[in-house]
Amino acid sequence: MLTLTFLGVGSAFAKRNLNSNALIEGWAKGPAEQGSPDDSVLIDFGTTGPKALHQIKDQVGFQYLDHNGLINYLAIRRVLITHLHADHIGGLEELALMTRFGLAEASSQEERRLELVGTAEVLSSLWEHSLKGGLGASEGRPAKLKDYFTVRTVHERGKGTPDRIRIMERYEISLFRTHHIQMTGQFDWPSYGLLIADRETGETVVFSGDTQFDPQGLGNMLAHAGMIFHDVQLEDSKSPVHAPMSALRTLPEEIRRKMILYHFADEWDGAQYDSVAKEFAGFAEPMRRYVLFGGG
Repeated sequence: MLTLTFLGVGSAFAKRNLNSNALIEGWAKGPAEQGSPDDSVLIDFGTTGPKALHQIKDQVGFQYLDHNGLINYLAIRRVLITHLHADHIGGLEELALMTRFGLAEASSQEERRLELVGTAEVLSSLWEHSLKGGLGASEGRPAKLKDYFTVRTVHERGKGTPDRIRIMERYEISLFRTHHIQMTGQFDWPSYGLLIADRETGETVVFSGDTQFDPQGLGNMLAHAGMIFHDVQLEDSKSPVHAPMSALRTLPEEIRRKMILYHFADEWDGAQYDSVAKEFAGFAEPMRRYVLFGGG
């Protein structure tokens, strides 16, 4: 079984919801029969990520994330970074420091390092332009990214090897480029979405990541997916960097009815959005475990 839980469902500037990061868990039997998953990957870890894990660790089914009142970061196997905005990476400094210094029961430094996964473009910029300022100084010597994480580079799907992450061998995650921000040319600022697959059944789930409305780029994946998690911008704007609700409403009904919307602003529960549950599969719910593949 493979499940996905949103730690938050809000946009970068939302105050009523936390950042749209997610925890994917792989299970041999399922959360009803296991105290902890057999495998896991955190999809991004933004500024509100530590707060979200602190809250969820006390909920039924997530107690494995608790260690004497602290977040048991070591219970998570890896972190996958889709792009470099703060609502996707702002919690990594705490995670790095806690796994290296704060959870002293680990028997070795190797056991204290989570895998940090992403494309070469994302990971090199992540250290040089975001994390190095706070993590680059270590007692007695400069520190590097590899002092905190086991760094694993993956390629965009179909663009080299390795180009996917395996979860319990049965499931895999591959990355596709998204049209999030364009400086001077298409895809010149790296950002990615996820295609999640069950290798045994051929079923897929699309997790859009941050993207503008891109029916041509994503259309084939959306058509074949059994479930879609898509980011949304509730209001229209002159230069949207997310998919406006008005644009998503133009998609065929068979696509919309399997599309769960996330990364939304604080007014999502206003009366003007009452129809979303009928037009789409609804708004994503924070800290709810969605079953992606049943594993039967």
